[in-house]
Amino acid sequence: MRVGRRGISLAGMLAATRMVAVGALVALVGAAPAPAAEVRATLGGVDVAAWTPEGGDETTRWPVVVFSHALGLCPAQARFLTTALAAAGYLVVAPYHADSACELSVNVADPARVALKPANLWTDADYRNRAEDVVRALVALSAGAEPGWRADGTRVALVGHSLGGYTMLGLAGAWPSWPTPAGVRAVIAFSPYALPLLANGAIERLVVPVMFQTGTQDMVFALPLTLGAGAYARAPAPKTLVEIEYGTHLAWTDAGVFRRDAIIATTLAFLDHHVRGLPERAELLAAGGGVSSLLRDPPSRLPAVMQPSFAAQTLATVREWWQRSRDLWPF
Repeated sequence: MRVGRRGISLAGMLAATRMVAVGALVALVGAAPAPAAEVRATLGGVDVAAWTPEGGDETTRWPVVVFSHALGLCPAQARFLTTALAAAGYLVVAPYHADSACELSVNVADPARVALKPANLWTDADYRNRAEDVVRALVALSAGAEPGWRADGTRVALVGHSLGGYTMLGLAGAWPSWPTPAGVRAVIAFSPYALPLLANGAIERLVVPVMFQTGTQDMVFALPLTLGAGAYARAPAPKTLVEIEYGTHLAWTDAGVFRRDAIIATTLAFLDHHVRGLPERAELLAAGGGVSSLLRDPPSRLPAVMQPSFAAQTLATVREWWQRSRDLWPF
């Protein structure tokens, strides 16, 4: 059966998403204060959070990552990732979408913001406002709306989590009526809500390299990606599918506990290769180091890397659990 072709109801999926979103917000309240590089600004009338790299002279131009948050979460939901991207030399911009829990927004009779409807009833009108946020912010950024942000508008990546993944896949060609912004070289979808795109035959229309990330403990969102007729199988190459060990739907938020290093490493390796044009790195070759499985098309021409032993992976998991537990619940 082709995933999404029979109008699967979203009630269970999105009710669960709402529940985990509440848990994420509770954890985020107690998170560490924002780093100095995090700022808030307005680009093209869109409020954004941003993380700017340090160093370089006035001639330096930073590649841009636009991050789209999950339904009911916030632009700063994944500081562990956005700060790591900025430290690696990317200018990260994250819009405050109208459905963000950080903003006062009332959905009154707006059919384009009704999440609890069958996937086959979704169209390119659904959450188009999110896509418009991204485009307006990028246009303003390229026009120099923030002079100190030395953005390279020719090297852009679209990155999103859950409904943010849906948003960025739509902008990467899945919804043709959402024009792909100039300069976009790659898209990364973290455990995206892909059913509406599968139900509409939209995944096949992607026009830039794509990386899907999902987690072994996030089966509700993972199955539409990983099944034989799922998003990874139907997306055009080049494409990569990464499955994070012990990853739940909150793995791409600061409430996640396991395998942050794997998320950062695979994300940076993909961005550096497709956005910066750097050589491929080991993180894109095979599973290991927090990645339970890795698929890609076309295959790499580099030699395969040796995976760590089971004992080494188990020890690393226990060590990571202990460290994250101390971060979340100090004692």
